[in-house]
Amino acid sequence: MSLDKDTLLGIAHAERQRLGRMIQFAEPASWDLPSAATGWWNRDVMAHLGAGDTAAAQLVAGEPAQELDEYRTQLGDRAFDQDGFNSWTVNRRAGLSTREVLTLWGQAAESFLAHAARLSDAAWADQLFGWMSGAIAAPYLVQTRIVEWWLHGEDMRATNGLGPQYEHWPIFLTVDLGVRMLPWALGQAGESLAGSTVRIDLEGAGQGTWHWGLGAGEIPGSGHEPDAWIKGRAPQFALVAGQRLRPDAVLAAGTVSLGGDTALAELVLRHIRAYV
Repeated sequence: MSLDKDTLLGIAHAERQRLGRMIQFAEPASWDLPSAATGWWNRDVMAHLGAGDTAAAQLVAGEPAQELDEYRTQLGDRAFDQDGFNSWTVNRRAGLSTREVLTLWGQAAESFLAHAARLSDAAWADQLFGWMSGAIAAPYLVQTRIVEWWLHGEDMRATNGLGPQYEHWPIFLTVDLGVRMLPWALGQAGESLAGSTVRIDLEGAGQGTWHWGLGAGEIPGSGHEPDAWIKGRAPQFALVAGQRLRPDAVLAAGTVSLGGDTALAELVLRHIRAYV
């Protein structure tokens, strides 16, 4: 991802507005229906997004991320538990009305984008923010929020009658984040693939090409041929990276195909993920 500050923030504003329009057009009763995110109603998804955007806004504003800090204090010496934090923040908002949940998300998302826009060029490029599982720079914090808005928007659209809506930039950035996280994701799965590379060529909304090293910090040299390749439709691949579609489903449907070292390509497809 090599987008400049203004472009990335413009994409983020557009995705935040698109999610806002989805909220406006959703039937009121749909907020108490299950989403495609297992175990969560649609209102729970918005509570989760509100918690994440509140924390992100506080961090870029230079303030303590209150819920993040409180949850980490409760953990003591234990490692940060992303699923535990998600459930904890959603449960804390269970007593709010749906309107309050939606309003608080909108305010948090706007606050985050406004504070991110005020960062100096130096802070944008170099400052690190203490996010869920580690410190990240502002561009990647913005990217994670775009990815969350798109993926969870699709979760809600799956059950609120509005249907999927594929736009280039959120899909592209979801794939891009998943590709960049491949060395980490493979390492978490106990796979050591240093020295190997994969090329990913996708078409449709979100289209793009990535040639990525599978060892931490590895960059393929010019002229280096990939050991494996993956081709297919960008929306479906992004949903695999977002853990919304199963690799077996896209392979069976022919929306994603593998080549080169197919065992390596399949390993990448099964472990790619666009969030921690």
